[in-house]
Amino acid sequence: MSNPLLEQTGLPAFSAIKPDHVEPAIDTLLAENRSRIAELIENTPDPDWDTFVEPIEKWEDRLGRVWSPVSHMNSVVNSEALRAAYNACLPKLSDYGTEMGQNERLYAAYKAVAAKTTALDDGQRKVLDNALRDFHLSGVDLPADKKQRFKEISQELSSLTSKYSENVLDATHAWTKQIDDVDALAGMPPSAIDLARQNAEQHERDGWLLTLDYPSFYPVLTYADDGALRREVYEAYQTRASDQGPHAGTYDNSEIMERIVALRHEQAQLLGYANYAERSLARKMARSTDEVLHFLHDLAARSKPQAERELAELRAFAREHHAVDALDPWDIAYYSEKLRQHRYSITQEEVKPYFPETRVVPGMFEVVGRLYGVTFHEVSGVDTWHPDVKFYEIRDHDGSVRGQFYFDLYARKDKRGGAWMDDCQSRMVTHDVVQIPVAYMTCNFTPPVGGKPALLTHDEVETLFHEFGHGLHHMLTRVDYSAISGINGVAWDAVELPSQFMENYCWEREALDLFAAHYETGERIPEQLYERMLAAKNFQSGMMMVRQLEFSLFDFRMHREYDPARGGRIYEILDEVRDEVAVIKPPIWNRFAHAFSHIFAGGYAAGYYSYKWAEVLSADAFSLFEEKGVFDQATGQSFLHNILERGGSKDAMELFVAFRGREPQIDALLRHTGIAA
Repeated sequence: MSNPLLEQTGLPAFSAIKPDHVEPAIDTLLAENRSRIAELIENTPDPDWDTFVEPIEKWEDRLGRVWSPVSHMNSVVNSEALRAAYNACLPKLSDYGTEMGQNERLYAAYKAVAAKTTALDDGQRKVLDNALRDFHLSGVDLPADKKQRFKEISQELSSLTSKYSENVLDATHAWTKQIDDVDALAGMPPSAIDLARQNAEQHERDGWLLTLDYPSFYPVLTYADDGALRREVYEAYQTRASDQGPHAGTYDNSEIMERIVALRHEQAQLLGYANYAERSLARKMARSTDEVLHFLHDLAARSKPQAERELAELRAFAREHHAVDALDPWDIAYYSEKLRQHRYSITQEEVKPYFPETRVVPGMFEVVGRLYGVTFHEVSGVDTWHPDVKFYEIRDHDGSVRGQFYFDLYARKDKRGGAWMDDCQSRMVTHDVVQIPVAYMTCNFTPPVGGKPALLTHDEVETLFHEFGHGLHHMLTRVDYSAISGINGVAWDAVELPSQFMENYCWEREALDLFAAHYETGERIPEQLYERMLAAKNFQSGMMMVRQLEFSLFDFRMHREYDPARGGRIYEILDEVRDEVAVIKPPIWNRFAHAFSHIFAGGYAAGYYSYKWAEVLSADAFSLFEEKGVFDQATGQSFLHNILERGGSKDAMELFVAFRGREPQIDALLRHTGIAA
C-alpha cells in the first residue's frame, strides 16, 4: 500500500493521510534511522561534521517532518482512529528518543566531533554543545539499571501527558447546554447569540447551543444577565476533566496529574537534580530556582496592592450600582465588564466591527512588512486538513521565498482549544538540501456568522499577533542548522519574546491604522474610541498580573517542592499560593489544575514563569521602538538580525544585549501594565 507520509517530499498531503498510514510510516522510519545510525557509528572511525553529524540531522529532520502532520491533525481534526494511531506511536517515539540519548557510542562520536573546534563554525559548535547537554539530560551517564528506569519513565510520561490532553478535549466537548428561549441569553451581544444559534444548527438541535469552546463560554461569563446560567457555565468549565462538576469522574485527570509530577521528580533525581524545577532550568535563561522565585515574589509584591484596590473598587461598584453585596467568582467578569463600560464607555463588542478578520490579517502582514521588509502572498491549491485553512508564503525583498505557513483560525468540533504556532518543517541548508521553514498557525476565533466576516475582539487580535510573533521567529530565521534554527534551541523562558513583542502593535495608532477599519464603512477607529481603548488598556491589570503569577508560582513550587512521601499536594500548594498572591478565591470545587494543559501536557512544566520572564524582555525591547519610532527601519532591522534571524544559535541573553545594548530592565513592563515601579 502506498503511504503518503513516506512519499512526502514537499508539503504534507493532508487529504491523503489516513490513520492507518501513521504507525507503518513511523515504524519504517524508526527502523531505518536505527540501522543507519548503527552503521554510521560502526563505519566512521574518525567522525566529523560532514560525515557524521549532518547525515543524522537529515534523518532526524525527516522523522520530524513525517510526525509533524500526524501530531498536528490529532489537534485540529481529532478522531477516534487518528487518536489511536497517534497514541500507538508515542511510546515508540519516546523509546527511540531515549535510546539515542543514551547511546554511549553515539555520545562518544559527538564528543569527538565537538573536540575538532577549528573545523567547526559557530552554529555547528552550538548544535554540538546543545547535543552534549541533551545526552546528559537523557541519562547517557547513568548505570544500566538507571538507564532502563529513565526510559520507562519517559515512555510513561509520554502516554500520560497525551491522556491528560485527551481528557481535557473530551470533557470540553462533552458539555453543551441547549437554550430554548432566547430571553435566557439576555445581556449577551448579538454576535454571541448568533454563534449559539449557529452551534445549534450544526449539532442539528433547536434553539441556541452553548459549549465550553472559548468563543461560546466567554460571552456568557462576561455578559449574560442570568447569574444562575453564569454559574452553571463557570462550574462546567472550571471542573473539566476532574472529580467534580457535571461530568464528575468521567474524564478525571486526578491520578494522572499525581503520577506525572511524581515521575518528573524521579527522573530529575536520576539525573542528579534535587527536583524537576532545577532540571527544567537546564534549558532556560534563569540561573537558579531561587532566582525564578525571587522574580515572581518580587512582581507579586509590586502588583498585589494594586490588585486589591481594583477588587475593592469592583465590589463598591457592584454594591452601589447593582445592589449586589457579595461577588462570586462567576460574577467577576460580568461586573468587571459593567464597570469597564461605566468608567470608559467601552466594550469588546463596540470595537469588534473595527476588527474584521478580512482586514486584520492583511493589516498584520503590512505591519510585519514595514518592520522587516518582507511581503506575504496567499497560495491557492495547497492541500489542507479543512476547507477553512489558508496557506501563505513570505517573500524577501528580492522575491525569494523565506518561509510558508498554514492559517487555521476558527473554532470547530474536534479541534483542541487555545491558540498556538507549531512547526511543520524547520529551515535546514546543507550542500545538497535547501529546506525553508513552514509553520502551522492555529487559533479558535468565532467563525463568520450570518453573512458577516469573522469579527475579532481586541483580545483576539492580540492573540493573533502573539502567535504570529512565534511564527516569525520560526520562519524568518537565517540559521542553516535545523537544531538551532527558528525557535529550536531557544531558551524556553526567552521563546515568548518575539510573540509578546508583537502584541505591542495592537495598541499603536500608527499600526492600528493599517488593519483596524469598520467592516461595513471602512472607517478607521475614531480617535475618541481609540482614546477610550487606551484608557481602558490597563483596566484591572493588577488583578490580571496576580492571576498569571498565581499560575507561575503554583507550577514552579509544585515541581520544586515535590516530596515522594507527601505526594504532589497539588491543590494544597495551589491554595498556599492563592493565600499569598490571589485576590479572588475560587470555590472549593474549582478544579483549575485538572485542565492546566500548559504544565501537565505542554512544554511549560516548571516553566510557566517564562511568560512573565519574557514579558520583561519584550517590554524592554519595545521601549527602544518607543524611543526611535514604532516603525523605525534601523531598529526593526536590528530586531530582525539580532533576535528573529538568530534563532537558538547563541544564548538568549547575548542576543538580547546585542539588540538592546544592555541587559533587560523591569521598568518598561511595569509602565506598560500601569503598575507603579
